[in-house]
Amino acid sequence: MLEKTVLSGIAREPGEVVIPGVNWQGLQTLYLKEVRRFFKVQLQTVWAPAITTLMFLAIFALALGRAQTTVMGVPYPNFLGPGLIVMGMIQNSFANTSSSLLIGKIQGTIVDVLMPPLSSGELLVAWVGGAVTRAWLVGVAVYLVMLIAPGIDVPIAHIGVVLYFGTMGAVMLGLLGILTGIWADKFDHAAAVTNFIVQPLTLLSGTFYAIDRVSPAMRLLSHANPFFYIIDGFRYGFLGVADGLAGQGAVVIAVIDVALWALCFRLLRSGWRLKP
Repeated sequence: MLEKTVLSGIAREPGEVVIPGVNWQGLQTLYLKEVRRFFKVQLQTVWAPAITTLMFLAIFALALGRAQTTVMGVPYPNFLGPGLIVMGMIQNSFANTSSSLLIGKIQGTIVDVLMPPLSSGELLVAWVGGAVTRAWLVGVAVYLVMLIAPGIDVPIAHIGVVLYFGTMGAVMLGLLGILTGIWADKFDHAAAVTNFIVQPLTLLSGTFYAIDRVSPAMRLLSHANPFFYIIDGFRYGFLGVADGLAGQGAVVIAVIDVALWALCFRLLRSGWRLKP
């Protein structure tokens, strides 16, 4: 006869559900672990990316000199600012989840996350929640510096739109980071995804230019780039103008996030490249 397990003084049969519903305590613990992991080295994970993003703004400002360049009816620095903010956000969201899983796999500590009574959905919420938190910390840091930087004005026209596209964009890259962390066996694999997928898609998404000024072929490629909808929608939240349709972009991002979530959930349930 199978032995009974005892929890809180109550005898339970093996296989009986001990934590019905959502394991809120476990979910909170893993989320805080993710936040503390990157916050302990915040100079590297928050402030360094913020400074790097601001360097782009400074370089373009110096390159333009005194030229009164306008894009979409606003001065170029004002056009560039929101794109740089969300670019830094999504890149760091990807870095957070991909590094978390990859470090756990390489160090052999991934079992410490997979063994506790956390469902695949709870793991995803905690990992993505940590990535979104880091993304917004980077975004707020860049925005605060832009508020006091000379020659740039970044007022928020639609705060709800900014929150939606910033959060959904961070979720998208957080999920892509989870896929990368599951697939990768070494840091070279994750670096390849960063260098050949994430960075090119980010730089060619209209961050530094309006797509109505490029060739038709480049414009078509931009509309096929999901990062374009993140940056264009986020910029619309600040400036009130957009290259495309913000409503259409909101739907595209939501559909992609749902598809990535379903894929991550299925891979976690199967234990592919995670469980021996």
